[in-house]
Order: sequence, then C-alpha cells, then structure tokens
Amino acid sequence: MAERAQQFSSRWGLMLAMLGMAVGTGNIWRFPRIAASNGGGSFLVAWVVFLLLWSVPLILLEFSMGKATRKSTVGSFRQFVGDRFAWMGGFVAWSAAGIAFYYAVVMGWTIRYFLFALGGRLEGAESQRSWEQFSFSPAALVFHLIAVALAVVVVMGGVRGIERAARVLMPTLIVLVIVLAIRAVTLPGASAGLEFLFRPTWSELGNYRIWLEALTQNAWDTGAGWGLVLTYAIYTRAREDTNLNAITLAFGNNSMSLLAGIMVLCTVFSFVPAAEAAESLEGQTNEGLTFIWIPQLFDQMPGGGAFMTLFFLALVFAAWTSLVALFELVTRILNEMGYTDRRKVVLGLGIVVWLAGIPSALSQAVFSNQDFVWSVALMLCGLFFAVAVLRYGVTRFRREFINTEHQDLRIGAWWDWAIRLVVVEAAVLVVWWLWQVRNSPPFARDGIGNLVLQWGIVLAALILANRWLVRKLDARAAAAPAAAPAAPEP
Repeated sequence: MAERAQQFSSRWGLMLAMLGMAVGTGNIWRFPRIAASNGGGSFLVAWVVFLLLWSVPLILLEFSMGKATRKSTVGSFRQFVGDRFAWMGGFVAWSAAGIAFYYAVVMGWTIRYFLFALGGRLEGAESQRSWEQFSFSPAALVFHLIAVALAVVVVMGGVRGIERAARVLMPTLIVLVIVLAIRAVTLPGASAGLEFLFRPTWSELGNYRIWLEALTQNAWDTGAGWGLVLTYAIYTRAREDTNLNAITLAFGNNSMSLLAGIMVLCTVFSFVPAAEAAESLEGQTNEGLTFIWIPQLFDQMPGGGAFMTLFFLALVFAAWTSLVALFELVTRILNEMGYTDRRKVVLGLGIVVWLAGIPSALSQAVFSNQDFVWSVALMLCGLFFAVAVLRYGVTRFRREFINTEHQDLRIGAWWDWAIRLVVVEAAVLVVWWLWQVRNSPPFARDGIGNLVLQWGIVLAALILANRWLVRKLDARAAAAPAAAPAAPEP
C-alpha cells in the first residue's frame, strides 16, 4: 500500500497525538524521583524556568520546521542547513531509533506488570520476587514482542491510525493519572507530600545540580529536540495554529509530570516517615521505583490493588503512545527515501526493533548502557536543531515560519535569544553528563569511551552516507513531488 498524504483531522486529534508522543514513562517514573532527589519545590522552580528556556523554544522550532517543509528530520535539516548536513537529521533519527530498541522493552515490562497487578501478583514482597524472576529473562522477550506488535498495529494505519489510537489512549491516560492523583491527596499525611513538592526552599536554588537536573528532565520528558514533534507537524492542516499548539503541548506534558509527582510523593509521604520519604525516593532507580517499591506502597493502601492496576495501565498507555511516535519518525524517513509501502515498512521496522531490543531485554548492563548513550544523545539532537536555525537565521526563521498567517499567538524576539541559549544549554548538559561518569572505566556501561565509540560509529557512518541520503531523497522527490511548499534554500 503506497503512502498517501494524510493530515490530522482536527486540532483535538493533533494535540492528543502530540501529547501521547510527549507523555511517556519518564513523566511518571522519573519526574517524581528527580523532584524528590532535588528538593521538591526548589526543583519545581528550576524545572518551570527550563520549560520556558528549553522545551517551549525547541517545540516551537520543530512545529514550525515540520509544517514548513513537510519533510522528515533528514529532509528538514537538508532544507534548512544545506545538502552537506543531512546527516544531522539522520543522527536525530538514529537517536530516536536507538531509544525505540530498548523503550519497547520498557513497554513490555509495563504490560507484564499490569497483568501481575490484575492477577494480584504484587502483594507484599511479591513485587520484588516478580521483578527478579521476570526482568531480563526470556519471558521479557515475549512482552517485548507484544509491545512492538501493538506499536506496529497503530502505525500501520498511518496518521489516521495514530489519531484514532490517541483519541482513546490519551483521554484514558489523563483520567487514570487524575484519579490516582486524587486518591493520593486523600491519603492520611498526603499534605506533607504536597508541601514538599510545592514549597521551595529558596536558598537551595544556589545549588547548580538542581538547575542541571531540571534542564535534563525537560530535555527528556517533553520530547523537545527528538524530532518527534517535527514528524507529527508534517501532518498538520495548512491553517493550523502551531504556536499556541506548541505552548499547549509543553505545558500539557509538564502538567502530566506534575500530576505524577503528586500521585507518587503524596503516596510516599503517607506511608514513609516524613524525615525519610525524600531520601527513600532518592535511592531508587527508575525500574526499582516503579516495579518494586511503588507496588509495595500501593499494597499498604486501602483498595490498593485496584489503584495499582490503574497505575500500571496508565504506564502501558504512556509507553505505547510514545513508542508509536518513535516508529512513525523512522517510517516517515524510509518513505521519503522511496520505501513507500507502509505495511511492509512498518512490519520490517517492527522486526528490526524487536531484534535490536533483544540484548536490552536480556541484559541489565546492555539496557543501562543503551539508555545512557542515547538519552545523552538527545541533548546533542537539541543542539543540532538550534544550530540549524541559527545557520538559517534565527530572526528570519521566526518571521517566515513561526509568525505566519493563521497564528492566534505571535512569538516575540525573546525566542531568538532562547534558541541561542539552547546551544549553550545543550553543550553544558553534554559536558556535565560526561563529567559525572569521568571516573567510570572508559568502556563500562556508563563509560565515556563507550558513549564516544557508539556516537562516533553512527556519526561517521551518517557523514559518509550523506551524499547517498541526499540522492535517495532527490530520487523520491522526482518520482512523487511533495504537494506542500518546501522552505527556501538557505
């Protein structure tokens, strides 16, 4: 079946799909832990600042670039930066694909734990035993396959399939998270959790780590700079108001993180002594928090089994919608390179994702390594987007592609400076993450040598293949010229 030009049918459908792309497990399992580890309310202040200085500028950029070019990350970078830099868009895409390989494993975990919770298998110490027996075992491969299959089914339906899924999954996810948050704030002692999360200690804002952790969380949980917003923006209607949509997406995503923080922190402060609550969260990993510790907390709650089941169902939906977006990004690139049969492309991609995810499904060391390498790469992707616009002309870009007709909201010159600041922020983040692992053996799973080697191989391959990428794009364009106008050459 050849790929046909498609669009989201309405703003509501677009925003639900976009929110599904942005809201993932990082909102639900990482945000509460990082907020607790960095002072709660103090972290929240820095987090909101970087929502405005990282997430909003990059989401505006991606929305506008995708709508202007109607091309994938590779085609868009080529259009704005020139033929010699198509590889930049390729690196953004590869980083997303690298995440998809192990993110499908994570989604498999959420499916298995939803079934565990449904069957009452997580009571008391059972959560610890279930994790030890299931994680990184052959059984995990089965649920990894189920996760991939669920993403394939949605993406095979094209944009309309993605929209239909989002119209069911996202409202359900939002309701689940709200219900869980309401239940959490009604627990005895929950007020201590709310106070911790919303009352900043202003003196703590002098700690640079809080600011760097807040910037990192924005880089990881909004999807800004991943190329996902750009991909979905390709399918926006011609008269779509992208500026208001971009800001709504950024704040909507972080609202979901905040609800997850309320849900987790109020539950923790209700069952753990207040003096120990934040420290107990700080000592957890993402997996340990979600699959071992949180079930034990729910088990102490009246009616906890039902709420635990809802919690893991919410995680399934959050992971599913995000994995769909990762699949669509790669599918779009392959389509532009001439592979136009969506069913074959998506099925082939599903097979590749499952096979490439097998090492992460069976080995915690591999999983941790891939999570480290490609999560940090996302900060480099944000840098590439900012550099592309700076090379084109940041004020010119804002005038020609952001403040276009049919915009309800005009973006001022502050955005020009924010994009310049993104370059600094991205560089600082990459350096900071490398500095944190400076004492690890170079080729340990979180070693600098390991990261540089994997980045180097991908970058070298893409740079060497740059001309081939351009030729493939040109051949496809000659065979089927794009209906939408492209951005002018820089």
